[in-house]
Amino acid sequence: MANWKNFDELASYKALENGARVDLKEVMSGAGGAERVKKYSVPMAAGLAFNFAARAVDDTVLGELAKLAEEAELSEKFKELYEGAVINTGEKRLVLHHLCRGQLGQDVVADGVNKRAFYKEQQDKIAAFASKVHAGEITNAAGEKFTTVVQIGIGGSDLGPRAMYIALENWARRHGCFKMEAKFISNVDPDDASAVLQSIDVAHSIFVLVSKSGTTLETLTNESFVKNALKNAGLDPSRHMIAVTSETSPLAKSDDYLAAFFMDDYIGGRYSSTSAVGGAVLSLAFGPEVFAAFLDGAAAEDRNAAESDPLKNAAMLDALIGVYERNFLGCEATAVLPYSQALSRFPAHLQQLDMESNGKSVNRFGEPVDYVTGPIIFGEPGTNGQHSFYQLLHQGKTIVPLQFVGFRKSQIGNDVDIQGSTSQEKLCANVAAQIVAFACGKEDENLNKNFEGGRPSSIIIGEELTPEALGALLAHFENKVMFQGFIWNVNSFDQEGVQLGKVLAKRVLAHETDGALAVYSELLNV
Repeated sequence: MANWKNFDELASYKALENGARVDLKEVMSGAGGAERVKKYSVPMAAGLAFNFAARAVDDTVLGELAKLAEEAELSEKFKELYEGAVINTGEKRLVLHHLCRGQLGQDVVADGVNKRAFYKEQQDKIAAFASKVHAGEITNAAGEKFTTVVQIGIGGSDLGPRAMYIALENWARRHGCFKMEAKFISNVDPDDASAVLQSIDVAHSIFVLVSKSGTTLETLTNESFVKNALKNAGLDPSRHMIAVTSETSPLAKSDDYLAAFFMDDYIGGRYSSTSAVGGAVLSLAFGPEVFAAFLDGAAAEDRNAAESDPLKNAAMLDALIGVYERNFLGCEATAVLPYSQALSRFPAHLQQLDMESNGKSVNRFGEPVDYVTGPIIFGEPGTNGQHSFYQLLHQGKTIVPLQFVGFRKSQIGNDVDIQGSTSQEKLCANVAAQIVAFACGKEDENLNKNFEGGRPSSIIIGEELTPEALGALLAHFENKVMFQGFIWNVNSFDQEGVQLGKVLAKRVLAHETDGALAVYSELLNV
C-alpha cells in the first residue's frame, strides 16, 4: 500500500524549496539553447514528443524532481488506482476511466462485475448501434436516415466530447470517415438549445441525453426543450433520443429512448470522453473505427504513464515540473496554447479537467493543507492568442508557464503557398518563434519595447492530429493532473466545489430565500 502524505511533509519539498533556480534566459540563449532543445525531449504515444527545453529546469532540478516522484510513490499510486483501489476518498469510489481504453494491470471487479468487460460491452453496443444508424437500419419514423447527432449534457458530458469532436471533424472529412454532423447543447440558457435547434433539421436528428444520475437539472431542462421542439414538429421524441446514463438511473429502462448505454460512478464526468459519454456521439459522428483508434492512442499513452522513470514518462515529468513552478517558482496560472485550430476547445476541456480536479484546499483526508495546489488554466489556439493576451504573457508582471501543442502537418492535406511559405509553415514558424521569444526576450533601451524573457514553456509536437494522437494527448493531460493530485495529496476525483451553487439555485426556484439571495433573486425576476 502506498503512503499518502502532505507535500510539505516530504524531504523533497525542502530540497526543492532551497535549491538553486535556473536562469532560463541564460540557458536558452546561444549554442546551449540549441543543445537543450535536442536533449530535453521525451517520446510519447502516437508519434508525439514532449519537449521541455524551455522550462526553468536543469539536470540538478530534474534529479530532485525524480527523487520527489520516488518519495511521493507516484508509480505505486497509479498502479493502485488502475487496479481498483478506492482512490476517490471523498465519495469512497474507485477511479476507472483508464479501463475504458485498455487493461493496465489485473482485472478490476467491483459490485460483482468485471469492470473492463462491462466498459467493453458498452463500447460494443454503441458500435453496433452506430453502424445500424449509418446503414439506415435505425431510422426516423418516416424510414429516413439520421444526418445529425446532438449531445445534450453539461460539464464533462459536454466539454470533453465537444472538444474531441471539433478536433477530429476536419480529419474525418478528409479521410472519408465523416458520417454525421454533431451539435452540442449544454447551457440551461434557452438561447443555447434554441440556437442549435434552429441550425438543424430535427426530423433527421438523433439526440444523445447524457446524465449519469438521470437527475441533472440543466440536462433534463434541455431535454424537455428538445422534446417540445420534436412534438411541435409532429415527431415522436422516443424515435429520436438515446440515453447515456447509469444502470440505476430513471433513464435506464425508459420507453422514451431508442436505446440506453451505461456508465458508472467510477468514471468522473471530466474523465469520461473515452467512456460511453464520448463514445456514443463520436461513434455516430465518425464511425466506431475512429473512436476505437482514439481509444488506442489513449491506452498507449497510459502505458507510458506507468513508467517509473520521469525522464521516460512525459505525463509524470510534466506534472513534476508543473508542481515545481506552482509551489516554488510562484506561478499561479498555466496557459494551454494549441497551434491547431482543431484544438480550439481543448483548453476549455482542460480548464475543467485541471481546475475541478486539483482546485482543493484540503487533502484527501479532509484536512487543510498549507501549500498552494492547482493552477488557473486558460488558453486559446495560436495564432489567435498572440493578438489577444500574449501582451501580458510577454511583458506583464505575472509569469505564466505555457504549454504549447503543435503539429508539422495540417489536417486538410493541402495548403497554398503565399509569399514564399504555406499557411501551415507560417503557423509552425509562429510557435517556434514564440517559444524562443518567451524564453530569451529582447533587450531594448526603450523599456516599452524591452522583453525580459525568462518565461517558461513546453511543447508537445506531433506529425498530424489524428485520432490516435488526440487520444494520446488527452491521456497525457489526464495523467498529468492525476500525478499532480498525488503530489499535493488531494482527491482529484470529486468536485464538492460545484455543489453549493446548485443548492442555492434550488432554493431560489422554490422561493425559499432571504437576505442577499432574496434581493438578487428579485433583481433577476426569479
